[in-house]
Amino acid sequence: MDLGLRGKRALVTGGTRGIGRAIADQLAAEGCDVALCARNADQVAEAVAALREAGVNAWGEALDVAAEGAMAGLVDRAAEALGGLDIFVSNVSGAMGLGNEPAAWKQAVEVDILRTVEGCEAAAARLTEGGAIVVIGTISAIEVPGPRRPYSAVKAAQIPYVKNLARDLGPRNIRANLVAPGPIYFQGGVWHMIEQNMPERFKATLDRSPLGRLGRPEEIANAAVFLASPRASYITGANLICDGGVTQRVDF
Repeated sequence: MDLGLRGKRALVTGGTRGIGRAIADQLAAEGCDVALCARNADQVAEAVAALREAGVNAWGEALDVAAEGAMAGLVDRAAEALGGLDIFVSNVSGAMGLGNEPAAWKQAVEVDILRTVEGCEAAAARLTEGGAIVVIGTISAIEVPGPRRPYSAVKAAQIPYVKNLARDLGPRNIRANLVAPGPIYFQGGVWHMIEQNMPERFKATLDRSPLGRLGRPEEIANAAVFLASPRASYITGANLICDGGVTQRVDF
């Protein structure tokens, strides 16, 4: 299926590994020019080179998005580099793996809420008519796993924000949605480390999955790229659960 993305211009944060990289690669495969960022300069350079090899215009920057103002500046520079902006994918988290200390809560709020809002607001000002925002959330926002920690709470805060964003931007024909991944496995990722260091937890998660496996980054990218595309033109304000059936919640 042609998603109608050829010639569109997209910015993907955290775009060098895992879900973010899979999204960047799939956008490029659809003919979309792609800008991305990550903290590691070598990984940014490698990803940009690979995207250009796919035949699209690509731009990247090494950036720690946790700094106040970093996201807004990134959006402006990416839009200038690509000649405009049609799609913004917010794939940022500083909360996963943090404990329950006050400093952890502060860091989680700063990155997962304030920087997400900063990036989306900056993108909203730049996006063309018919543009799209996709925020990568988590199923931890709808089911609380494990002990008390900020991750679930700060990710849950993204859901009403994106819903409000969708309503406010609708008159400009700009859509906003979330994708909520379940456990996603890739080399060097969180679930790879859990497999190595907490095999009992890894097995318990596998046992919860009706499909008998964890997800792959490209499976989340499929959902995100579809939501970013004109093929999803009547979908906005949604929180799309992509978890292989792991969660037990029923939506009405």
